[in-house]
Amino acid sequence: MTGGQRAPTGCAIVVFGARSPYGRVAHFFEGTVTVWELVKSGGWMMLPIILSSIVAMAIVVERLWTLRASRVTPEHLLGQVWVWIKDKQLNKEKLKELRANSPLGEILAAGLANSRHGREIMKECIEEAAARVIHELERYINALGTIAAMAPLLGLLGTVLGMIDIFSAFMGTGMGTNAAVLAGGISKALITTAAGLMVGIPAVFFHRFLQRRIDELVVGMEQEAIKLVEVVQGDRDVDLAEGRA
Repeated sequence: MTGGQRAPTGCAIVVFGARSPYGRVAHFFEGTVTVWELVKSGGWMMLPIILSSIVAMAIVVERLWTLRASRVTPEHLLGQVWVWIKDKQLNKEKLKELRANSPLGEILAAGLANSRHGREIMKECIEEAAARVIHELERYINALGTIAAMAPLLGLLGTVLGMIDIFSAFMGTGMGTNAAVLAGGISKALITTAAGLMVGIPAVFFHRFLQRRIDELVVGMEQEAIKLVEVVQGDRDVDLAEGRA
């Protein structure tokens, strides 16, 4: 029977089951306490592992937001630039607006600002601007890769130190080895290895994922920059309908 029903004797029977809010709250705090106990069991090496996980999460979130294709390489930007050139609207204000528009806009603006000096100078300026843009796109990626490599090693170090402490305690007491106590101590020591892997595996995944995204964005910007050089030098036309889209 559930809470509120009455037994044949007339006494109210209240059962706090899984649906009870008190039961859910108690279950939540029980899980929280269990996690906290695991963290404490791992020892002081859990602190750098937890800090590494926080830093890795912050880097991943920031880079996923920054490396959006709509922000880095907006669609039809080159067509819009060609519209400005055809309508003789390309001036310092337009170039400033283009630089602030996106990383691709910064590259295109560097080439347009030096287009009158010829194809080679224009390409060199584009390459210099592209180097700066790529450097900004790769910000924090090396740090994420470092965390991916370091977190499992921190976990392994914590396990080794924990096992050293366990065997040192047995040797110091001069007591015979108790299998149950030894197994419990080793399980606690392995917590740091598990924690390190839980941080390292997602960090490796997102490091590869973000690096791949950067490569794709760089290829896209390179293609747009080549189109710009060909268009400005009269070797290629741009679909003006796309530019106004």
